[in-house]
Amino acid sequence: MRIIFTSDTHGHVFPVNYAKNSPENSGLFCLASQIKKDADTLVLDGGDSLQGTPLMSYYLEHRDEYDFHPMAEGFNEMGLDYYTLGNHDFNFGYEAIADYVSYMKATLISANVEDLGGKLGIKKNVIHTMPDGTKVGITAAVTGYVNVWEQPEHLTLLKVTDPVEALKEQYEQLKDKCDLTVAIYHGGFEEDLKTGALLSQTTENQACKIARETGFDILLTGHQHIAVPSVVIEGTHGVQPPSNALKYCLLNVDRKADGFDIASELVTLDAPDERCQKILDAHSFMDELTGKIQVWLDEPIGCLEKKIEPEGKLDAALNGSKVAAIFNQVQLDYTGADFSCTSLANDPLGLKKEITVRDVLGIYQFANTVEVKEVTKAVLKAALERSAEYFDYDKETGEVTVSKKFLQPKIEHYNYDYYAGLEYEFDLTRPVGDRVVKLRKLDGTELSDTETYTLATSNYRATGTGGYECIGNCKVARSYSDEMPDLLINFIRKNTPVPEIHNSLFKCIH
Repeated sequence: MRIIFTSDTHGHVFPVNYAKNSPENSGLFCLASQIKKDADTLVLDGGDSLQGTPLMSYYLEHRDEYDFHPMAEGFNEMGLDYYTLGNHDFNFGYEAIADYVSYMKATLISANVEDLGGKLGIKKNVIHTMPDGTKVGITAAVTGYVNVWEQPEHLTLLKVTDPVEALKEQYEQLKDKCDLTVAIYHGGFEEDLKTGALLSQTTENQACKIARETGFDILLTGHQHIAVPSVVIEGTHGVQPPSNALKYCLLNVDRKADGFDIASELVTLDAPDERCQKILDAHSFMDELTGKIQVWLDEPIGCLEKKIEPEGKLDAALNGSKVAAIFNQVQLDYTGADFSCTSLANDPLGLKKEITVRDVLGIYQFANTVEVKEVTKAVLKAALERSAEYFDYDKETGEVTVSKKFLQPKIEHYNYDYYAGLEYEFDLTRPVGDRVVKLRKLDGTELSDTETYTLATSNYRATGTGGYECIGNCKVARSYSDEMPDLLINFIRKNTPVPEIHNSLFKCIH
């Protein structure tokens, strides 16, 4: 038998890159044209489907106008059998999930999501019998960090419990009824898979713990967006595909006298061909939606006084980012906070002089909202020390590079934060944890050791995620529901032509 596993497809249905407006070897339709679904194949998905492309952003704002769901069309075309929810699938509230589920032919499984609204039909587990009689027990869970990240109003009809305990319980129920047990976990590996070193003290990712404390034969993971073609932990075979439907996991499971031989690999999608075109032609009823999206994306919203060339990640971190300065100014103007911090996506980012909606969605790629935290000087210093860990400094050569901690096992340039409203300096020749050598207000006024200040940041960073527990532990002063891409669009429209923004004084000594 075979198992085909996708996860973190993030709204990628069509083989297109919306930010670049160009074809791409990705998407559920492209994937559907290249897999061979038959009775001996199970097709499974690990969630994070509803967020991530302009297609889904537009659809979710206008879903009452359509009698289909883009992601459901893609998954149904693949022949998806079972799926679970990822943390981003909760971002749009209960009704958005119910809308999605109503169009899906596959069965929704989750052992740690309780449906208080009664519309989702969630099963805690299923037992699927293959043609040769093999009974496959399947269960699933989402990271418990949904409770940390998600806006409370989105969880009024959903209860998310501890994933490890939920999967333990399901394993006990399945192990004596099945020949093969499979867990889908929308969470990742908390350890370096080569060295075994613990990567985080949080419970965001617990795949290694699940493998050790249960006895599942197969653990299908997601969330981290890292490529794991094959790993075995305490007898459990684990995999993880990268994001955006660029690759999928293929597992070949052969039954032997004493159990199963499991082999797995990551399969990269080929360029769309005539098989994909047939699927696209069969979904021509979606053309009106995709046409409206393209018009919306190309809508001019304003301009800059001067274009911003794509900023290299290390160069921007060392010398400051013009893009981050805009993000921070948006947050400062919107919230009235004393200070602001923001991060940038992993890709080098720039902005053309003439700006469209497509450009904004290309540079701010997340559906984040804004929160304001009450912080002290000590908290700000601790947060800046965490950002200063981004740099490795070679004393012999004087070379500065990006720390491996931000590159392995997952590329995390987005965990380096840029600040506004402050004058601050890093001395990279000093030890990690003691690199912040200047910290004061932009006007040169020293920060008080006893006064409380306000810091605007994303709802993501406000949880303390990314090593910023010092911020996560602070009291929330206020929070907002408008998403940053919308705030950026409004800011550019209001302030066009947008001048180069200077809202921090930063220096890196090395």
